Amino acid sequence: MTTTAQSLSSLLKSARDIMRKDKGLNGDLDRLPMLTWIMFLKFLDDLELQREDEAVLAGIKFRPVIDAPYRWRDWASKPEGITGDELLGFINHEDTILPNGEWGAGLFNTLRTLAGSSSDGQDDRDDRRHVIATVFRGVDNRMKSGYLLRDVINKIGGIHFTSSDELHTLGALYESMLREMRDAAGDSGEFYTPRAVVRFMVAVTDPRLGETVLDPASGTGGFLVEAYRHLSQQVKTVADRKVLQEESLRGCEPKPLPYLLCQMNLLLHGLDAPRIDPGNALRFKQRSGASRKSWGTFSACWRRARHEF
Repeated sequence: MTTTAQSLSSLLKSARDIMRKDKGLNGDLDRLPMLTWIMFLKFLDDLELQREDEAVLAGIKFRPVIDAPYRWRDWASKPEGITGDELLGFINHEDTILPNGEWGAGLFNTLRTLAGSSSDGQDDRDDRRHVIATVFRGVDNRMKSGYLLRDVINKIGGIHFTSSDELHTLGALYESMLREMRDAAGDSGEFYTPRAVVRFMVAVTDPRLGETVLDPASGTGGFLVEAYRHLSQQVKTVADRKVLQEESLRGCEPKPLPYLLCQMNLLLHGLDAPRIDPGNALRFKQRSGASRKSWGTFSACWRRARHEF
């Protein structure tokens, strides 16, 4: 069952209205990051459930990225689940009583240490673990009321991230929230390129499928989202889609909040595994191999842009 655009908009508005009642949050610069990490965990669990079903059909063993009891389905999916101080303790504390009644590491503490924790060799989970760990090292739960937080979680539980139509609608709604946050950020010395300028620049550079677009200062991912849309119109085959998903977009964003927002923005617009480096793009010396490789991926589109201008 999917949710209509009107229902999704109402759902997100209700979640934000609930957040306005919490004394730990102050404005959209606080509320949007909170909403984003909650949606991020719901998105991951929906994706894991889908992959688990696919593994069963293929007759192969499924190995989750996040283990119980830290998956969304274990602690968040039931509306009558843990709430109040118990919920805050589970999320915030380094060690706490878990939803299954056992004593163990808290949710954020666990997620922040996911990278490199697999014991059965390297596989594609390691990249996803690293992304999750990087995301949650840069965010905190700032809500003071565990009861209001439970209400927000229950609202987000109504989103179905496995529905392509719903993802498309949610992506548009999320963009509108990002615009509101960007407007608020301008008052604190942070400025984001207007979407009309982003679209113009992508149209002028005209990246082609097979080239790699690098945004070394990704921010919330606006340029990469527009580049993804531009390149997706060139996809004709399954092989083309693989190129688009795995080889076409790269980014760098060292600030934790924009990194989280960028990840979520790209996921909602259809990129299965965003490749955003959480480091500073200028940390390599110009003559180093890493620097040449990074900037080399950008050169084709940059040469095209210089020619057009």
